[in-house]
Amino acid sequence: MAEMDVRDYFGNLPTLYTERLILRQLRLRDAESLFQCTSDPEVARYVLWTAHRSLAECRSHIRYIHRLYRACQPGSYALALREGDRAIGTIGFTSYHEDLRTAEIGYSLARSCWGQGYATEAVSALLPLCFERMRLHRVEAMHDVENPASGRVLQHCGFQYEGILRGRVFNKGQWRDVCMWAMLDTDYQRLFLPHG
Repeated sequence: MAEMDVRDYFGNLPTLYTERLILRQLRLRDAESLFQCTSDPEVARYVLWTAHRSLAECRSHIRYIHRLYRACQPGSYALALREGDRAIGTIGFTSYHEDLRTAEIGYSLARSCWGQGYATEAVSALLPLCFERMRLHRVEAMHDVENPASGRVLQHCGFQYEGILRGRVFNKGQWRDVCMWAMLDTDYQRLFLPHG
């Protein structure tokens, strides 16, 4: 069977399962449960989107993600609980550089689900897709310097801290410093694949 192009995956994100979570394509019917996450100013505080003010705005965002799927562009998974299949956040790809075989990932989670290991579980589930199926060379993730909890997630997943990028993003009216983390394919092989 011919190897899939990375963009083919973006167009048809395969469903991933963990012990407690399902990572699947977003559906319009996720809007109500997802709105509990996306309407929270604390959840939106360090990400590049602003808190959704209405259910309609949340639905509009899901339609935007569907357009990314159709265009085979980097997009997001719904992060759903296996029990009840209720969306509690998103995780996915924020950028992809074909020539460098590099993608950036990001995630957000309802505040009621913070501190329970869900983000670590979700990022860990994404790594085999990135390195074994998409054959990426490098996976990056960035977080605001004032959001160290996000860095702990990445550290637990085996990412290497690479430093601070000063004034890297313009967010909520100001230039923000971010911490850069990355995992290379060689890191992934060393950490997660059995050695013969």
